[in-house]
Amino acid sequence: MAQRNTWQRERVREALSDVQGFVSAQSLHARLREENTGIGLATVYRALAGLAARGDADSLQSPEGENLYRACLTSTHHHHLICRSCGLTVEIEASEVEQWAHRTAAANGFTEAEHIVDIFGYCARCAATRAKERDTH
Repeated sequence: MAQRNTWQRERVREALSDVQGFVSAQSLHARLREENTGIGLATVYRALAGLAARGDADSLQSPEGENLYRACLTSTHHHHLICRSCGLTVEIEASEVEQWAHRTAAANGFTEAEHIVDIFGYCARCAATRAKERDTH
């Protein structure tokens, strides 16, 4: 069943577009609450799930297991490099990963296989800050 495009869902989409990097439903809800929109957390969750299902948002699971969302910048299949500290996200093409995924699926008798690859680490700026902090302690 298709979701209706209510003003609440549209406002969630706009708020997601305003955020740099990935954000949790709770964080996005807090931003909307600060704006006194009256949009409930359950509505935010439903709107984000709908955006992700339609390909209008990227969705991933953080290393801690939390679902995170970001307004999708490209409509083609891609992967992400994500900074654990500041949330900087870089969309990357990974042809080697694509080839490996298809070979591995075929070798095990799988067809129509899909995959998600997200790489978490520290961007250059955050890595430098962390190194500086280690040096001062």
